[in-house]
Amino acid sequence: MAPTVPLPVLALVALVAPGLGVTPGCDRPAHLWCSSPEIAAACQVESRCPSLPHPAAAPVQLSLYYESLCPACRQFLVLKLFPTWLLLPSEMLNVTLVPYGNAQERNVSGKWDFQCQHGPEECLGNMIEACLMHEAMNFSIYFPLIFCLESGSSVTKNLEAVCPTPHLSCLWGCTCPSCPPQGHPSPPDHPVCPLSWQCLQVYAPELDRGRISNCVQGDMGLDLMHQNAQLTEALDPPHQYVPWIVINGKHTDELQAEAEDSLLGLVCRLYQGEKPEVCGGSKAPKLPSGCR
Repeated sequence: MAPTVPLPVLALVALVAPGLGVTPGCDRPAHLWCSSPEIAAACQVESRCPSLPHPAAAPVQLSLYYESLCPACRQFLVLKLFPTWLLLPSEMLNVTLVPYGNAQERNVSGKWDFQCQHGPEECLGNMIEACLMHEAMNFSIYFPLIFCLESGSSVTKNLEAVCPTPHLSCLWGCTCPSCPPQGHPSPPDHPVCPLSWQCLQVYAPELDRGRISNCVQGDMGLDLMHQNAQLTEALDPPHQYVPWIVINGKHTDELQAEAEDSLLGLVCRLYQGEKPEVCGGSKAPKLPSGCR
């Protein structure tokens, strides 16, 4: 391999003997050769211009098909996906969440009805998370909210307010008589608002609780769940369990196993751009098998 000629030497050659050692398309003075990627390419000096901006690499695309009450789904989301997302720069990983999983839908008198693997509370949890995504729109806002809901000891309890008669308005709106008014602290003799509202207060106080409640209790929530059903049913290959992990549009047993074993390492390996220092960490223990 021929020795690399330093940029100053090439510049000197260009000054002393114009046209010698410089490509024909390079019509700029030597001090401008590194001023842009296009000029550096024309003058064939890209490797000698370390300060040049490099084209951004495409982020790794990860889609998670899950259920709000599936233990393995919750563990993957809380222990693997959320920490990995926090550790990596935003341009490196793009995440899509699809709460539905092994649920089934049917059209009853023009309205969608859902049956979920872990019962009605899971359907409620799926719908709440879908409505949070719809209302927040920004992933960096709703993902911490969903992490907050999923990381408690029980997602169901996270969503419930302790009220005499459980109802959606009570479960999610904290409007029944025994719950304190929205935005007010709970008196000692009253139950606290659901942790879901606490999650909102911490992570996204700007979100409109009324709109979220209306989504969960209305047609919008049903439509969002129907959309998630369609996305899940369109998977190729069809999902066999949850969590079902799709990386860059593909699902294989190998990708699933690697994501569950070391998601950070997988994303670092697949990303084609400049990698941050956090890449190359040690592997974590494998999570339990999914919900079938």
